[in-house]
Amino acid sequence: MVPSRLPDSSPESIPRELTELLEAVRELPEPFRQRLEPLVQQVVESARRKRQVLTMVQEALAQLRLDMKYLVFDLEATRRERDAYRRLVEGNK
Repeated sequence: MVPSRLPDSSPESIPRELTELLEAVRELPEPFRQRLEPLVQQVVESARRKRQVLTMVQEALAQLRLDMKYLVFDLEATRRERDAYRRLVEGNK
């Protein structure tokens, strides 16, 4: 199993590599840091947004799966009721 690149599973988390990159940029001399830090921050924020979207999609899929199970259960119950009613009606003829 491959270890996760994310420090935790929260939607706010970012890949470990980005955290390390941000720390490395913050250790650079001032002229380089001023140029690179905003760019790295943009990448970090983009990664956070992507993680949030991914989490929302996963939650929506989980809800869809649950809804589908309920729908299948309801369909099967409706079919059983229909079949029982048919037998009842055909038995009275």
